[in-house]
Amino acid sequence: MIKGCHNECAAGGCLGETAKHITESFKASDLIITPATTFKEKPDPSGLVFGTVFTDNMLTIEWSLASGWEKPYIKPLENLSLHPASSSLHYAIELFEGMKAYRGVDGKIRLFRPTLNMDRMARSAKRATLPCFDQNELLECIRKLVEVEKEWVPYSTAASLYIRPTLIGTEPSLGVKKPTKALLYVILSPVGPYFASGSFNPISLWADPKYVRAWKGGTGDCKLGGNYGSSIYAQQEALELGCQQVLWLYGEDHQITEVGTMNLFLYWINEDGENELATPPLDGIILPGVTRQSILDLACNWEEFKVSERYITMSDLTAALEENRVKEMFGAGTACVVCPISKILYKGKHLHIPTMENGPQLTTRFLNKLSDIQYGREDSDWAVLVS
Repeated sequence: MIKGCHNECAAGGCLGETAKHITESFKASDLIITPATTFKEKPDPSGLVFGTVFTDNMLTIEWSLASGWEKPYIKPLENLSLHPASSSLHYAIELFEGMKAYRGVDGKIRLFRPTLNMDRMARSAKRATLPCFDQNELLECIRKLVEVEKEWVPYSTAASLYIRPTLIGTEPSLGVKKPTKALLYVILSPVGPYFASGSFNPISLWADPKYVRAWKGGTGDCKLGGNYGSSIYAQQEALELGCQQVLWLYGEDHQITEVGTMNLFLYWINEDGENELATPPLDGIILPGVTRQSILDLACNWEEFKVSERYITMSDLTAALEENRVKEMFGAGTACVVCPISKILYKGKHLHIPTMENGPQLTTRFLNKLSDIQYGREDSDWAVLVS
């Protein structure tokens, strides 16, 4: 077992006063399965575009303040029917998760640390005033859905089945308030590499403090759709400037926070001359990523260099680049696993990041280690068998 030396996501999920409602959760044992009888053709794994193809079935669970959670259903994928005043459409009272199922080299299907996704989803639900649920029951429902759709899990170690649990407020009223109705649903999509440039080609970033992804006291540490929709404008400007992603900065000192929709890591020789793997701390503006936590846990377990959750500013980075102290810089997330960074456009200047010149040894090592666990080449209690 790999033990982490950093804070894990809080177990149990539904925190504080909402905890008493956990007994009212839906139950996986009540799951009603009426699967599709007509089937779409499975796509070629080598030609998949992220999030554009969906499987034949979905999971849905309705909730209301009056009745609590209804029974969970697995049924054919279909459009949702929502009242035009639904609170998710007007006030973004909604959240989602992102996880994957992998077909291993042994033919078995695995999930990767799914309890961390369930923990985060429960915290996001609390922040969005959406109903609490039993995380283990939802995970079992998801496992059943993946089992029903097992032939959609690509027969490839370069592709996977993306799992998108979603919880939306369906309150049919224009009042800005805690919703009295909600819908939890899960859809599945076979995916290949997240970035069009390929699974392990370096990306370029645009860093400009005029746009902010998250702020103290906000919702940056939750997986709410509003965090993502409001980032698209800046992403478009980055593309117009010839960069692929935004490097999000925060504060007067231009703290480095996240890369696009990924957590960020810097492997460098720090100010004290130590080899250090650094990532911004979970201070409320950083999303607690599952891949982020896994990289920290692996690095701590290796005990080969200093591992820190610390603030890094653009002046720290530029000074380190001038002194040749930067080794590798990469993003990390479920969609891409790890993604090397080769260039940052900052204050009109292109900063060259020597990630690829350095192997990239550490970035590649993390990618290989995580992939080995996900695809069953290495046994780990991080991998949960579906079938």
